[in-house]
Amino acid sequence: MLIPRPLSRLACAAIALWAWQATAQALPPEVDAALARAKVPRDAVSFLVTEAQGGAAPRLAHRATSPMNPASTMKLVTTIAALDLLGPAYTWATPVYVDGTVQNGVLNGNLHIKGQGDPKLVLERLWLLLHRVQGLGIKTIAGDIVLDRSALEVPEPDPAKFDGEPLRPYNVAPDALLINYKSVVMTFSPDRGANVAYVQYDPPLAGVSLPATVPLAPGAADCGDYRSALKADFADPARIRFAGSYPASCGEKVWPVAYADPKSYAARTVQGLWESMGGKVLGSVRNGAVPATLLAAKPALVVNSASLAEVIRDINKYSNNVMAQQVFLTLGRVAGNAQGLPTDVVADANLPPGSFAASRTLLQRWWKDRIGTDDAPVLENGSGLSRQERISAQAMGRLLQATFAAPFMPELMSSLPITGVDGTLKRIKTRTSGTAHLKTGTLNGVVTLAGYVHAASGKRYVLVAFINHANANEARPALDALVDWAGRDQ
Repeated sequence: MLIPRPLSRLACAAIALWAWQATAQALPPEVDAALARAKVPRDAVSFLVTEAQGGAAPRLAHRATSPMNPASTMKLVTTIAALDLLGPAYTWATPVYVDGTVQNGVLNGNLHIKGQGDPKLVLERLWLLLHRVQGLGIKTIAGDIVLDRSALEVPEPDPAKFDGEPLRPYNVAPDALLINYKSVVMTFSPDRGANVAYVQYDPPLAGVSLPATVPLAPGAADCGDYRSALKADFADPARIRFAGSYPASCGEKVWPVAYADPKSYAARTVQGLWESMGGKVLGSVRNGAVPATLLAAKPALVVNSASLAEVIRDINKYSNNVMAQQVFLTLGRVAGNAQGLPTDVVADANLPPGSFAASRTLLQRWWKDRIGTDDAPVLENGSGLSRQERISAQAMGRLLQATFAAPFMPELMSSLPITGVDGTLKRIKTRTSGTAHLKTGTLNGVVTLAGYVHAASGKRYVLVAFINHANANEARPALDALVDWAGRDQ
């Protein structure tokens, strides 16, 4: 499933095509005008438009060698490396071990669940895992449910560190046993007759007080900012409170929030879901390692994730940060000598597998080995949710050209949002709607695009656009104009 070793020669050929002087070129007039309206100077942007198959000088190269903050387009580096090193069919296994005997529906011992980095262990799949446990004849666990989260080495997270928004799901930290993105999904359903909105919570969290209803707002209140109107208080992990009301005019609304105490989330979720399924645990649900004797034996059952090809669709279509970080960490944990690199760079560097440092080291070596250049990206966590990550438009373009010739190109292409059709580009309507597959990126002061544009002539172009400026958000029309311009190549 790897990019063939001759990719190095392909990359070298691509490099030869980039021998042009990377001086700033004149921008398309409509792009230049949009930047001027947004008051974004030309030296705050980096653009590249070039043929996906190579063989010609770029149509546009403006400051293409300047390292820029790529925001979420950095997910392309992570997902392309994963497709190469792991293969599109790669899956994450979550094994379950039974330590004790089962008699009359009672497990006299402990149940161990070992997380191994599954990026999409959502509520439905956790239910399936526990359902299969019950299929072993276990209804009551006399001991503990032990959650092994040791496969990934992640520093103690501060969810407020990046932007002061700890309850935003995009700030959730990775975890070897990442359950349901550590988030609580609240569904509000108004009942005018009862003058309340019923609130459903997923998952059910053990030991957390969750109000079943919230009053409806008086009169014909406008929906507006219903979240502020609810006056929610999430500060106490053991209790969610609403001091406000819910406008009936909103109809049904879904509000996901990151749980206030992420360290206890997995245990509360496993216990809450197990009990909601009629199961009992007489001990506790706690963190701990699977004993070596159990690891040496065959697990009682294994739940496998969706394939990597499916996982990266969620990552790229919807720009899921924590899933991208899960994949990034997986590279440092399982990729290495057996995956085709000349040496096991993680072991050689004496780095703990499953750490950000291990993955950064592996990706640097992968870039040099596969792309064959010295302009490797600066990586922090591989998701783009970072102020430190950097890559040039030229480097991103070279990566996309090499991927266009790779055997897994269809999997990468199908993971990218389509302009005006789906994902993060669903609401972007341009003259080229439906003809461009582009990863988006947004941070405060950063707006980016990178991917492929299918032009009117039938040619496929690589397009990379980075804007790093305080007015970047106001310059989005410049990116729309650039996509339209790239699609009109006649």
